[in-house]
Amino acid sequence: MAYDKFIILKSTAFPLPIENVDTDQIIPARFLKATERKGFGDNLFRDWRYDSDGDQKSNFVLNNPKYSGKILVGGKNFGSGSSREHAAWAVYDFGFRCVISSFFADIFKNNCLNVGVLPVQVSEEFAKKVFDAIEIDPKTEIEVNLEEQKVILLATGETDTFDINGYKKENMLNGFDDIDYLQNINDEIKAFAETRPF
Repeated sequence: MAYDKFIILKSTAFPLPIENVDTDQIIPARFLKATERKGFGDNLFRDWRYDSDGDQKSNFVLNNPKYSGKILVGGKNFGSGSSREHAAWAVYDFGFRCVISSFFADIFKNNCLNVGVLPVQVSEEFAKKVFDAIEIDPKTEIEVNLEEQKVILLATGETDTFDINGYKKENMLNGFDDIDYLQNINDEIKAFAETRPF
């Protein structure tokens, strides 16, 4: 399925300064039965967001009304653990379009890129500045520029850069997943196939 084009995102953010957040914490295993990429956002960080009675835990960041936005700022080694792609689905379905961290688990990072969530890996120093800025002002804005591969802390003007696979970058700029990309170059594929012997 196609996703919204990601070119420049300017947004407030939710801070989650916890290291080693694994995919079972992002989306617990008992919620993996669904096969469609819908409804997972309701159970994002389920055991951290809700108590055993299904009531919201007021001390968890996603339940705190002073925070909002399409960016999640996570601690180091975000998305570790099992390779479940449902974790990326849950992040997307909740409404996040970008996760910022000083380090991502590779499989989670790639799963995010496949579903329209941009994982932005910054230096530990810059990540701390972002957390500090949000603590001072929960409405502080962050700008993520995919074309320039740059993230800007708008409150201070400080910036950091990030790496991204060229193919995935082009897909995100165009709002493509892998199938959309192939459909977009269908004429080129047909032309190439006609040059091949049967």
